[in-house]
Amino acid sequence: MSHANARLTPAGRLIMVQRIQSGRAVAHVAAEMGLSRTTVWRWWRRFREAGVAGLQDRSSVARAHPHQTGPCQETRVRIMRELTRRGPVFIGARLGMHASVVGRVLRRHHAPLLRDLDPVTGVVIKASRRSANRYEHAYPGSLIHVDVKKLGRIPDGGGWRAHGRSEKVRGRGVGYDYVHTVIDDHSRVAYAEIHDDEKGITAAGVLERAIAFYATLGVKVERVISDNAFAYRKSAAFRRVIDAHDIKQKFTKPHCPWTNGKVERLNRTLATEWAYARPFTSNTERRDALQAWLDYYNLDRHHLGIGGRTPIDRINNGRGQYT
Repeated sequence: MSHANARLTPAGRLIMVQRIQSGRAVAHVAAEMGLSRTTVWRWWRRFREAGVAGLQDRSSVARAHPHQTGPCQETRVRIMRELTRRGPVFIGARLGMHASVVGRVLRRHHAPLLRDLDPVTGVVIKASRRSANRYEHAYPGSLIHVDVKKLGRIPDGGGWRAHGRSEKVRGRGVGYDYVHTVIDDHSRVAYAEIHDDEKGITAAGVLERAIAFYATLGVKVERVISDNAFAYRKSAAFRRVIDAHDIKQKFTKPHCPWTNGKVERLNRTLATEWAYARPFTSNTERRDALQAWLDYYNLDRHHLGIGGRTPIDRINNGRGQYT
């Protein structure tokens, strides 16, 4: 692939062949342009075969792989793996192949790792954090994610982050704050409240106010996804809010928190950029700082997951009014 200052960009190659077309000798053109005769002959030959299109760079990917393991041998590797559930060293020794070759064959056919398989049945028993398809709903409100982030409260005067670890500042008996978080799947506009518990009636109130918050932006919530916590799956109060707004409720697959990954990532960002960003001197001080951080998150913080834009830019293409 030619670079910006190369002699032989496609435009330079065209000048070269035009000089040859005018009747100049190949050797003379090569000397004038500081190129080898072999290089000039190669591009002149390509031009005669394909015209101007032949002067473009070609892909360096090999057109053939003559030394790649044959399909019959690959099938033997896959059958041996299925029957024995052993690794490349064992299979290679049995089939007379190098272990690294067997490993490449298994990777090429996406064979699961042995540690992910049941040793008796060979069934995949370990859930994978990788998803073949990354999803994003097409417009704001199509899906919102909800969750709860549990944080240890800060004793008056500050905890160990402010004073170092000591028996005097361990904060025993202070309890926990429960940060109820909500995020829109498409825009990443977030909403959060701090409460003393994670009960169903509390989660229902948060959802009700979150729906009203998104409505001020011109967004109607259509679906809600959450984990399988009691507050979301069993609470009558939470279900009443769902029904009252004609919302479809979805749940994550058990033991697969990455299914609710956008709000899990919000919780991580919230912890690092707000809750533990600096040593607060009291729990009230940290609580009071949440709204300012949320405003920054929604209005000014750029997200790589949405092309470097801010969440509010994605609400009605930036026409939403954030309050």
